[in-house]
Amino acid sequence: MISQLPSTTKLSVSIVLYHSQIELLRATITSLYQAALRALQENHLVSVDLILVDNSESEEYAASVRALVEAVQPDSFFSIQFSQADQNTGFGAGHNSVISQLTSDHHLILNPDAELAESALCSGLAALEGNEQLVLVSPRVLGPDGKQEFLCKSYPSVLVLLLRAFAPEFIRRWFRSKLYNYELRDVCEGTEPAQVLLASGCFMLLRTGPLQSVKGFNEKYFLYFEDFDLSLRLRECGQLKFLPSMLITHHGGYAATKGGSHIRLFIRAGFRFFNDHGWKWI
Repeated sequence: MISQLPSTTKLSVSIVLYHSQIELLRATITSLYQAALRALQENHLVSVDLILVDNSESEEYAASVRALVEAVQPDSFFSIQFSQADQNTGFGAGHNSVISQLTSDHHLILNPDAELAESALCSGLAALEGNEQLVLVSPRVLGPDGKQEFLCKSYPSVLVLLLRAFAPEFIRRWFRSKLYNYELRDVCEGTEPAQVLLASGCFMLLRTGPLQSVKGFNEKYFLYFEDFDLSLRLRECGQLKFLPSMLITHHGGYAATKGGSHIRLFIRAGFRFFNDHGWKWI
């Protein structure tokens, strides 16, 4: 019987912060550590380097994050670094400050409000190890209420985005089929992995080489749609897949629930996305 060789896989993780809730961040880091420990025990990785990039421009907030890092720093295979940005240049730019320096095999782009199931990294890393054509895997996502969220998408239309952002529920019911098609519900409610067009920046587990070859995020997107833009550029390198066995819980909200400034950022980024990749109206 041939024994399995020890893994040499190095995983890096970046989380960009902007006044993110400290207790949610603590839960994210704790769940990441537990998932990483399970992956270490099952020979899917040898080390994890987590880099927290703080875009908050607040010394008080930075001090609270540093205190958290000191409190949760687990053990030698799992390192945590803290980086305070000089200015807030956006979500993508924050991640790019890490991506350009990576020497890992795989990289996880992670939100500070996402908790990993203990088996999540085992599932994701096994999928990448088993298929060289894969460049990105995206998880099954549950909300805090336990209901599934549909973060993988098909190509958006202006109508669909307007419906999601502004239409009352009774109007949305008239367009349910179109909205469900955009959310890939027929694919993402299933139990089998499936290729997808667009993945969410809430959780992207990628091969580091292709991510660096496309130069990470387009920093012209300050917030919103940068993950869709990255997904389309990554497709030139290989496959993007929804992986239902890789499970996370997401505590975040959508742009329309976050106030006027987020809606303005969303609309501005949407115009840029359609100008870059092509307009679809209906």
